[in-house]
Amino acid sequence: MATITIDGKEYDVETLSDETKAQLGSLQYVDSELARLQARAAALQTARMAYGRAIKQTLEEGIAPEEDEVSIEGLGDSIQFDD
Repeated sequence: MATITIDGKEYDVETLSDETKAQLGSLQYVDSELARLQARAAALQTARMAYGRAIKQTLEEGIAPEEDEVSIEGLGDSIQFDD
């Protein structure tokens, strides 16, 4: 028996109306999308900080930092370092 708790009250999912089940499905979808977007935002923040450090190093030292070639397939899916 699957249940959901809302404001401290437990409900049996099987007894919910079709409309309520649809709303629950929509809520679960939104929650998963928010989690996905938060993970993407964290990855973008990390990249932003790396770009900022590279800019600072270039300005302070007058040279561009050495980098390994990086190939990224999608955001966070794979990273390949070529020697």
